[in-house]
This record gives sequence, C-alpha cells and structure tokens, in this order.
Amino acid sequence: METKYEFRLRVETCIGTIIDVHKSVSEDCENENILSQFEKIRKAVNQMDMSQVSEQDVLLVEQATNALLNEFKNMFKAHACGPIYESSRH
Repeated sequence: METKYEFRLRVETCIGTIIDVHKSVSEDCENENILSQFEKIRKAVNQMDMSQVSEQDVLLVEQATNALLNEFKNMFKAHACGPIYESSRH
C-alpha cells in the first residue's frame, strides 16, 4: 500500500471513530459544534499533502485517539452506552 494513502486512511479512521463515538454518547447531540469541527477536520485531511506527514505524525494522532477512547472505556464497560457499530469492521 502506498505510504501516503496508508497515512491518510489511518488519520481518517481516527477522525471517523471519534465522530462515531461522539454521536453515540451524545444522546441529544446538544453540542453540534464539536461534530461540525470534526467533520471539517475530516474534509481537511482530504486536502492535506500527505508527503509532508511522517509515521510519527500519524502515531501521534492514533495515540491521541486511543487516549480519548480510553476516557470512555468505563462508560462502555458499564453498558451506559450501546455498541458503536452493529458488527465488527475488521
């Protein structure tokens, strides 16, 4: 897989996951501003020159995403929220 494409895919996956989790935990989506900002980031990633992005840059995005998801771990373990996805994606 071409490195630029792989980097873009990895960053887009992180952003998409954050958006999906936010939608799941926000019952009434009272903060649409956050969702719209992540959607803007998702669109901006499509415009990025991925040749300027390093593996370390992508790892930082993935680590930040994992840290954020870890904040929600207890909520999901307590079944306060339903599953994010109906079936496993991978």
